[in-house]
Amino acid sequence: MSNHALLLVNLGSPASTEVADVRRYLNQFLMDPYVVDLPWPLRRLLVSLILLKRPAASAHAYASIWWAEGSPLVVLSRRLQAAMRAQWTQGPVELAMRYGEPSIETALQRLAAQGIQQVTLAPLYPQFADSTTTTVIEEARRVVRAANLDMRFSILAPFYDQPEYIEALADSARPYLEQDFDHLLLSFHGLPERHLRKLDPAKHCLKGPDCCRTAPPQVLATCYRAQCMRSAAAFAERMGLRPEQWSVSFQSRLGRDKWIEPYTESRLAELAGQGVKKLLVMCPAFVADCIETLEEIGDRGLEQFQAAGGESLQLVPCLNDHPSWVAALKTLSERAPLML
Repeated sequence: MSNHALLLVNLGSPASTEVADVRRYLNQFLMDPYVVDLPWPLRRLLVSLILLKRPAASAHAYASIWWAEGSPLVVLSRRLQAAMRAQWTQGPVELAMRYGEPSIETALQRLAAQGIQQVTLAPLYPQFADSTTTTVIEEARRVVRAANLDMRFSILAPFYDQPEYIEALADSARPYLEQDFDHLLLSFHGLPERHLRKLDPAKHCLKGPDCCRTAPPQVLATCYRAQCMRSAAAFAERMGLRPEQWSVSFQSRLGRDKWIEPYTESRLAELAGQGVKKLLVMCPAFVADCIETLEEIGDRGLEQFQAAGGESLQLVPCLNDHPSWVAALKTLSERAPLML
């Protein structure tokens, strides 16, 4: 075995469904300045207010989708890790979570103890955002500096439009799209609008209905919404869907800020009101099923859709450890550029 490791990184999960564990996890997550991008005193005040009530509600939501083996996100990520170990012959394959355990620090220390000096860092996020991709990279850099580790990184870039990713989405979703359905909703995780605007020196983002379609390369490189739209359009084209058969929305809002639109809960009501009875929902911003897919869409989304007059909502599973995704991730990781 060579000494080039692959480090898979996903968002993370509480250690259990106990309120104390959920509070600890939410505190780490929300105090990340890339997630809540406020000055520290304001961030601390806001997060402290959120933590008064949200951990109990979130613990209840986690309990409703928790598996016997543990957090679905962690269990599914472990399965992906196991599948990648059979594919990545250049060295060990480690798994880390940006928040919670196993931490990026633990994973990198484990690799360093094995004498690993080259690591392909794979943030498992198809589309770019500071609150996902950037914070993973910066945490890895922080660990290397703090522990004075002798490591070089290749970094998997966002792969929202890469043919391997689109083909894996198509392969995993095809059995569901071959069934009878009225509409496909592609629900991506949401972001506050200010996250897009602060990364847009051209001031192009959110300037009209066609801004995502006409985004120039320098804007597209860091525009999460535009990348989501490109992923959705590429998938729809690959599956031969007509424009009226599919639409895009954004879920998981937190707080009172203006978030990117259209909102998933509003779209669910609109579709039901337009006569859609059999709805398919995919969540292409996530590569592993988690609370945002299983509970927010599979449970609450179904309730919202049916309350508005819809009949059935079928959640299409995420890529998880689908063989096409494993093959795609191997290819994408192998061509990740070296970042000294």
